[in-house]
Amino acid sequence: MSITQDILRAYRAPRAVFQARVGGGPREERALAVLMGGCLVVFVAQWPRLARLAFETDQDLNPLLGGALFAWLFIMPLVFYTVGTLSHLIAKLAKGRGDAYRARFALFWALLCASPLWLLWGLVAGFIGPSPALSLTGLIALAAFLFHWSVNFREAEWG
Repeated sequence: MSITQDILRAYRAPRAVFQARVGGGPREERALAVLMGGCLVVFVAQWPRLARLAFETDQDLNPLLGGALFAWLFIMPLVFYTVGTLSHLIAKLAKGRGDAYRARFALFWALLCASPLWLLWGLVAGFIGPSPALSLTGLIALAAFLFHWSVNFREAEWG
């Protein structure tokens, strides 16, 4: 099944989609592809916000985009790998039976599942700017990420 269909299906049956995506044993290249895909979408979601910021402050857009690119495609993957591994170690203390790969993949898949909502957040940030709509959109995107991570993580460690 295509990844976009699986992202949509993950909002209806998150456990089943996660099990299908993580199945087949540890494949770090698959996990890295999912993580980089999620980080790339979140980076693209920054473009409207950064364009608005560049226009309002009379700055050049390219350095802003370069900073966001560096942050989301070089720094954040390292952060996500660290958080995913630490979450597995914490789960081990709570009698988790999963492995580090599944715990990391749970985090990476949650990011990719929530990334369409981050695109919406970016559009609201770029076209409307700071407002209650931006706060609400960001809260919804964050809630979707945390929901998917908690469901996936539970399935990875105790499922």
